[in-house]
Amino acid sequence: MEEQIKSMQEEAMQELKQVKEQKELNEIRVKFLGKKGKLTAILRGMGALSKEERPRIGSLANEVRDTIENIIQEKEIYFERQAMEEKLEKETIDITLPSKKIRTGSKHPINRVIEEIEDIFVSMGYDVMSGPELETDEYCFERLNLPKGHPARDMQDSFYITEEYLLRTQTSSVQARTMMANKEKTPIRMICPGKTYRREDDATHSHQFGQVEGLVIDKDITLAHLKGTLEEFVKRMLGENLQLRFRPSYFPFTEPSYEVDVSCFKCGGKGCNLCKQTGWIEILGSGMVHPHVLQMNGYDPEKYSGFAFGTGLDRLAMFKYGITDVRLLYTNDVRFLNQFNRKDVD
Repeated sequence: MEEQIKSMQEEAMQELKQVKEQKELNEIRVKFLGKKGKLTAILRGMGALSKEERPRIGSLANEVRDTIENIIQEKEIYFERQAMEEKLEKETIDITLPSKKIRTGSKHPINRVIEEIEDIFVSMGYDVMSGPELETDEYCFERLNLPKGHPARDMQDSFYITEEYLLRTQTSSVQARTMMANKEKTPIRMICPGKTYRREDDATHSHQFGQVEGLVIDKDITLAHLKGTLEEFVKRMLGENLQLRFRPSYFPFTEPSYEVDVSCFKCGGKGCNLCKQTGWIEILGSGMVHPHVLQMNGYDPEKYSGFAFGTGLDRLAMFKYGITDVRLLYTNDVRFLNQFNRKDVD
C-alpha cells in the first residue's frame, strides 16, 4: 500500500507540472483527493493492514494529501495573479488620448432669481424664512382672515390631503407662522420664497409654481414704506428705468390692497405684444396687513401696523431673462438651461 501511495503521489506531481489553467487544478484535486479519488480508494484497503502498519500508512497518506493540496493552492494563487495581470493590461487607460468634453451644470433660472431676491432683501435688513409645504388649514387660511365658508376660498382651488391638511396654496402661511412664533411680538421683517400648489388644469397655469412673499410689522408702518420698498426691489431686480403703478384690488389678508404693475421693459411703456398694448405688466400683489390678521396672530392692531406683498418666481424669471414660455422652466432641457451659465447673468 505504501508503494501505491508513493506511485499515486508521483503521478499527481507529473500532472501538476503540466497544468496550464485553473480548471485543470480542480480536476486534479477531484481525481486524487476527492471522495472517489485515487488516494481515498487506496485508503479503503487499510482494514487489511496490521495494527502496527496502520499509523505509518495513515501518516504517509496525510503527508501526501498535504503536499498535493499545497501545490494546488500555490498554482491557484499563480493563476489568479496571472489573470489579474492580464485583465489590468487589457483595461489599461491611455491617458494620452484626448478626453471627452465634460458637461457642466448651471443654476436654474428660478434658483438664480431666488438668490437675487434674497440678496436684495437681506441687504435691506430682512430675514429669509421657510415653512412646510404640507400645511394646516389654520395657517393657510384661517389665520389669514379666511375662515371656513369664506367666499374668497373659492379663488384658490386647493389640494386637500385630509380635512385639515393641504398643500399650501400660498407662502403667506409662513407669515402667519412667523408671527405666531414671535412670542415677544417684536417687529418683523421677513421674506419667504418657496413652492406653492393649486389645482389648475388649463394650458396657461401649472399645478406647482414658486412664490416669494414679504411681511413687515412694526409701529407706524405706512403705505409709503410699502411703495418705497417695492420700488427699490423692482428696480434692482428688473431695471432702474422701470415705473410702478399701484391699482386698488382685494386680498382677504390686506386692507387696503393693491396690484402692482411695472412699465413694460420690452417696449418702454409704448405698447407691444408682451404687455398686450397697455404699456404695463402686472408683477405682484400687496397691501397693508389687515387688523384682523394682526390680532389673530397676537399683535395689537392699535400699536402695530404692517405691509405684505407677494409675487411669482416663475413670472420674475420670465421677465428677467426674456423667457416666453413658462413650460421651459420645467422641462429640464439642457440646451435651454445652459444659456444661464453665461457670466453676463451671474
